[in-house]
Amino acid sequence: MTRAGEAWPTAGMANVLSEEKKQQVVALGKLGWTLRRIEEETGVRRETASGYLKAAGIPVRPPRNWGRLPASNPANEASTDPGAGANPAKDPSPDPEAGPNPAKEVSTDPTWPVRPGPAPQASACEPYREMVERAIASGRNAKAIWQDLVDDHGFTARYASVKRFVARLKAATSPEAHPVIETAPGEEGQVDYGDGPMVRYPETGKYRRTRLFVMTLGYSRKSVRFIVWKSSTRIWAELHERAFRRLGGVPKVIVLDNLKEGVIDAEIHDPVLNHVYQDLLAHYGVVALPARVRHPDRKGKVESGVGHAQGTPLKGKRFESIEEAQAYLDRWENRWADTRIHGTTKRQVAAMFAEERPALSPLPVEPFRYYSFGTRTVHLDGFIEVEAAYYAPPPGYIGRELQAQWDGRVVRIIDPKTGQLLREHLRRERGRRAILPEDRPTRTPKTTLELLGRASRAGRSIGALAERIHQSDGEPGLRRILGILSLARKHGVPTVDDACAAALEMGAPNYRFVKRYVDRGSPLRLGLRQVDPLIRQLTEYRDVIQRMTRSPE
Repeated sequence: MTRAGEAWPTAGMANVLSEEKKQQVVALGKLGWTLRRIEEETGVRRETASGYLKAAGIPVRPPRNWGRLPASNPANEASTDPGAGANPAKDPSPDPEAGPNPAKEVSTDPTWPVRPGPAPQASACEPYREMVERAIASGRNAKAIWQDLVDDHGFTARYASVKRFVARLKAATSPEAHPVIETAPGEEGQVDYGDGPMVRYPETGKYRRTRLFVMTLGYSRKSVRFIVWKSSTRIWAELHERAFRRLGGVPKVIVLDNLKEGVIDAEIHDPVLNHVYQDLLAHYGVVALPARVRHPDRKGKVESGVGHAQGTPLKGKRFESIEEAQAYLDRWENRWADTRIHGTTKRQVAAMFAEERPALSPLPVEPFRYYSFGTRTVHLDGFIEVEAAYYAPPPGYIGRELQAQWDGRVVRIIDPKTGQLLREHLRRERGRRAILPEDRPTRTPKTTLELLGRASRAGRSIGALAERIHQSDGEPGLRRILGILSLARKHGVPTVDDACAAALEMGAPNYRFVKRYVDRGSPLRLGLRQVDPLIRQLTEYRDVIQRMTRSPE
């Protein structure tokens, strides 16, 4: 029977291996493995493996004494004494006609090095080394290389084999040189996030991992570090502002990672920044320079600053409050980080920062005014909704998406394509609407005219109240007019018409007054109105009294 990987021998030749097994044996032979070890690993007999190795021109290693000549044994050596006689049984000299004896051959090849340890295991990918190296150079990963080997070359080994082989090739590749990026004083600052210390969270009473924000100046390596519970677009911008004010100035360029708080689209040639973050940097006169994806070495100075804080003052520490953690970090910053001699510059950080600080741009007089930001769709009534209030853009934007910025004072409506400020409104209360006079429609739509006609035909006071609502509220008041007509169908035209007359008389021309008036059954008609058909003039009461008290003639 044949062993695993061997085919049945053909007439006149040794066992024939499959092409894959043959390549594996040859690869192991190139690595310098012995025949015994090849047999143990592949299951191919030593005689068969030896034949394939010799055919490939690969010298076969001896089974023992790797790289060393065996010590001479006087008992086995031929005696040089003429009188000693030769012992055929122990004469090591071979018969010239018998041919070489492989068991007695000793390799004298000086190329065999001294074996430092166990020989590495051969990979099934070794026959495809050149192809794998080309694929790695083109940027393909181990999964894609394994799939190509399976599809194009009948590769039968597992993905893990390719993954290990690719990792070894990448590790053996000479690393790329990363020169130190030198910047002028005040030119550049780098920012990044890292994991902060464990701090007891006040709401749960349990320890919770915080976030560590670090800004490092490129020239002096002066760092500013803050500990926060979480991150957001607003917090990210506020941390920059705190860092600028602690440094007493602003660098001209900020190098940052492509995290979502700062970068919306990490396009290499034209990255899109978060709007709040972009406006903050514009307010302070700073230019953002997002690092290229998968090139974190561009901001290696701040990453060193993050690692320095994580590995020295914060490692293994726990704090009871975030204020305690920040105070501890600030004390370490002043006492140790600023007074150290930097490993690259060979100078004290505080001394270099004293040189760099005058080169920083001055801080603006006023701090940045933060705002909220979102995308809104213009509804059919021509308004967008911001926190339950309604604001009108210019006419012609119904159905389109616009950008809105708002704070506690104003609401700005911006065209997302051009960035143009379309309208700015003062904040309104919930449910209220804001529209500029020039944005009101110049002509009343036909449907609105029909609705006002229906109201005037329903009742004189109903029509008058509908006109007042349309004049004050415009098109958004149509819903209130429809509500009044709905009350007329439910409670009857006379009741609602009387309620509308009371609303006009009391100076409350709105739908809510009419609805409350009708729902309460008109209890205020006699008490609130000064004139009523049931109340006669006082002269009539006087005449009646005089007639009743006049004596008969």
